[in-house]
Amino acid sequence: MIIVNLDIMMAKRKISLSELAEKIDITPANLSILKTGKAKAVRFSTLEAICKVLECQPGDILEFRDE
Repeated sequence: MIIVNLDIMMAKRKISLSELAEKIDITPANLSILKTGKAKAVRFSTLEAICKVLECQPGDILEFRDE
């Protein structure tokens, strides 16, 4: 199971969903789907943009848990 920790990184960087969405050129609705873990996939280009803005690694956002 893949866990999305985007909300944690956003809180650490003190950035709002709307601000991050604007900086990575994605709709707030689509970013919300990703943030809540309801997304079935994420583009590498989106992940790269998020990591660039939040100054983090993909592993800071995505976590694997064996159920």
